[in-house]
Amino acid sequence: MTPKRKKKGVQQKSAAKFGVESENAREDDIPEVSGVVGPDDDSIGEAGPGEAANGADSAPDEKNRLEDFGAQDLEEARTQIEELKELHLRARAEADNIRKRAEAEMTNARKFALEGFARELLSVKDSLELARAVDLEADSGNNSIAAKVVEGLDLTIQQLESTFGHFSIEEVSPEPGDKLDPEQHQAMTIEETTQFEPNRICRVIQKGYLLHDRLLRPAMVIVAKAPEDA
Repeated sequence: MTPKRKKKGVQQKSAAKFGVESENAREDDIPEVSGVVGPDDDSIGEAGPGEAANGADSAPDEKNRLEDFGAQDLEEARTQIEELKELHLRARAEADNIRKRAEAEMTNARKFALEGFARELLSVKDSLELARAVDLEADSGNNSIAAKVVEGLDLTIQQLESTFGHFSIEEVSPEPGDKLDPEQHQAMTIEETTQFEPNRICRVIQKGYLLHDRLLRPAMVIVAKAPEDA
């Protein structure tokens, strides 16, 4: 019986010996990994103190530079807007002036379209008035015929005057003693007289006319002058 126990004890010692060696072998078989970065490694994702300081300083500078550029662009835009406003106002004023001039020219064209025709009619009226000034009844032996001629002349003159009024043709007929108006009167000659003051109208040779208040023909007059021996 004794030998069996010994054998069993030897086996246990051998097993224990082999078991220790197996565990040691398993621990030795695990390869050692070097250079693997763990989650606590401070070298990952962290900048040094110098880099952090440079980044903090450059951010405000960049922001200030952008703000300066924005302010400059805004000021230039405002200046351009003011210039465009001024140009717009000038163009608008010029357009209004052109429109007003065009309207005035069209109005004058309508008013004075008959200027040439009216000027030709003046001579007709002058001739009729000259004929009417003659005393036909005294020069003619037949008073009835002379009366009819005078009546015809008067009617013709009245019709012409009515036509002139319809087209805004007005007479310029100064009276003796009126002051000479260079805008409407034309002095044909000077007459020495004490009856009127100097530069006063003595007689009217021919009437003048206005067309829409524009001088169509000046009145032809004789102007008084003080005598030299006075």
